[in-house]
Formats: sequence, structure tokens, C-alpha cells
Amino acid sequence: MDKKVVAKNYRFLAIMLGAMVLGCVAGWIWPATEESAGITVIKPLGTVFINMMFCVVVPLVFASIAGSVANMRSRKRAGKIMGTTVLTFVITGAIAAVIMFALMKIFPPVLTPWTELPTEELGEYASISDMIVNFFTASDFVGLLSRRAMLPLIVFSVLFGFATNLAGGPDSIIGKWLSGLTDVMMKFVQIITYYAPIAFFAIFADLMSTYGSAITESYGRAMVVYYPLCFIYIFTAFPLFAWFGGGKHGVKTMFSHIAKPAVVSLGTCSSVATIPTNLTEAEETGISKDVAEMVCPLGATMHMDGSCFSCVLKIAFVLGALGQDFSWGMLIPVVLVAVLSSVGMSGVPGGGYIGEYIICSIFFPQHIEIAFPILVAIGNLVDPPATMINSAGDYVVCYIVSRFADGKDWLDKAIAKKAGS
Repeated sequence: MDKKVVAKNYRFLAIMLGAMVLGCVAGWIWPATEESAGITVIKPLGTVFINMMFCVVVPLVFASIAGSVANMRSRKRAGKIMGTTVLTFVITGAIAAVIMFALMKIFPPVLTPWTELPTEELGEYASISDMIVNFFTASDFVGLLSRRAMLPLIVFSVLFGFATNLAGGPDSIIGKWLSGLTDVMMKFVQIITYYAPIAFFAIFADLMSTYGSAITESYGRAMVVYYPLCFIYIFTAFPLFAWFGGGKHGVKTMFSHIAKPAVVSLGTCSSVATIPTNLTEAEETGISKDVAEMVCPLGATMHMDGSCFSCVLKIAFVLGALGQDFSWGMLIPVVLVAVLSSVGMSGVPGGGYIGEYIICSIFFPQHIEIAFPILVAIGNLVDPPATMINSAGDYVVCYIVSRFADGKDWLDKAIAKKAGS
């Protein structure tokens, strides 16, 4: 790889990290109070960036997935990539849930039951039947044109891609148009990215100014377990996944590319907004375009290892607050609920906090008004590192899927091709 290109990429990454640190410092110096908004007045500078990314991501997801399927010479390969992708998401999510379950047994987040617990209105939420319908479809075509309908958009994109494949595939006008649209949207993202440092400064200044002193003893104990776990997971599980998928060069290659998706996801707190970055890093790694364009968008709504961590943490936290036992006998149901609420329902539209509602309805049906606000608070506190695990993990899963789609030596070939060019 050209040293100048490496230096350029890491220089920009350093600028983004520096902006985040400076934002935290500014938020600590000028916190929001009852009398003053503090530095939160610059929050719109960050919101502009996130909104621009969200505007780009809907056409990008449609074009990348539909184009990937449409331009495949083999429909068998398309099915193989999709099946391997979803299976990998479920397995890694279950592994994450088991790891957190064991940690919660060793380091319970709440040592003393709470004597006074707040209640909060649940608000609107979808019924189980509505969830199933919304998992696959939107009420009309316009409903697809929103990041809140990512899973229905993905289903539509896959079917559109197969239809285009049947109607001529890569040689058809629509197939070529989808490829061209993907390229255009990636350039669009590149333009927006130049604004990222300013946005990251504003985002982290607002977070520090608003929530810097809002963590109580129990929440703090939970975060002491959760935050380090996310970083340990990156440096243990991710290398194993990369080695399994990419062989002897997998770990080194993965660590040379994963920093940017991790930082972008940590800054935006959005797996969807990280899709463009993941696609760019996958392309530079040498991952097949059809693999990356299937795994990354699907992963943004279905690959939720960090959310599986938080689901188990939430259950253990509320049980501790209620003075109830978190026993090993609960392992299987807790893992199943974690995978269902985090992997299966993460991107389903339908109102309310669906994951939290699923947890409440299964484990705390008699204490929903008490449990729900606790779950929501924990979700907000763990969102940044959870999103980082979810989004950066999408890039790593590309290695595993590539192994099954392109053979064990796919990365060796990609490195050799890059060295010869």
C-alpha cells in the first residue's frame, strides 16, 4: 500500500479523534446547567452531519444491495453470501450474549436492591403481529424512503436485485444504472466526510456537557463492566474472526482498517451512518464488492453484538434492582431474547423501544413501568460503545463471509493483487 495513502488516511483519522477529545474538553469546561445551555448550543453542527449521512444512506443501501444481487453472474452465489451473513450474525450475537451473562454473574451491576424505583410511561409500541409485518414490508413505497424502515428497504432491495438479475443482470440498463448509482453515492459520502471533524467536535461537546455528571453509583458500576468489555472484545473476538476468515494475514489487515469504522460509529452512534465507511474500508481491503455490499448494509440492522451485550446487562441490572436472582438457569432464555431483540428486531419500525419492550414483556411483565425507564437509561448510556462494536463488527464479518464465498485464500490473493498493481 502506498505510504502516502496510509499517512493521509491516518492523518484524517487523527484529526477526527482530536476533534472528539477537544469536544469532550469543551463540554467539561462549559457544561449545560439550569441557567445556561453551555456549549450544547453548537449541537446543530453535529446534527447537520448526521442528517446528511442519513440522507445519503437510503439510496446507498438500495443501490449497493440491489446492484450487488443484480450484477451477480450466479444466483447461487448470492444466496450463499446472504445465508452465510445472517448465520454469522446470529452466532456472533449469541457468543456475545453468553460472554456478558458470565460477566454479570461475576460482577453483578446492582449489589443492593433499590428501595425507590421511578416509573415512566411506556408510550406507543408495536404489537407482535405489527413487528412481523414491519420486519418485511412498509405500508407503501414512500414508506421505504426512510432510515426508520431499513429492514423493509433491504428486503425490497434484495428482491429488486433478483428481479433485475432475471431481467438481464449486469448487462441490463438497470444493472448498469445501479452500479453507477452506487459509485456516485460513495463519492457523495467522500465529500460529506470532509466536514466530519467539525461535526465530531460538536457531537462530543454536547454529550459531555449534557451527560457528564449523570451517572449514579449503580449505572457507573454497569458502565465499568460494559465499556472495557467492548474494547476487550475488539482486541480478542475480532482478531479471532479475522483470522478465521482471512487466514494468517487477517488479523494485521483487519487492525489496519478497522479504526475508521470504529471512530465513525462511536462519533455518530449509528450503524446506518457507518455503512459508507465500512464499504470503503472493505474495498480497500480487497473484499469482493458483492460480499461487502451485502454484509455491510445487512449488518447495520442485524449485526448487533454490542446490543446483545447491553440486552443481558439490562436484564441483570433490573433483576438486581428488584432484588431478584440472576441464575444460570436463565442462560438459554436470556441469550435467545438478546439475539431476538438485538439481531432480529433491531431495525424494525413500529414505534417505541422495541428491544426494551420485548425484555419487559418476557422478564418483567409485572414491573413494566419500573423496568422500562431503567432499560432505556442503560441503553442511552451504552449506545456509543455498543454501536462501535456493532458497526466495526460488520467490516470483520466480511472476512468470514469472504472465506465461504471466495475461498480460504481470498485475502492472500487480494494482497498479492494489490502488491502487483
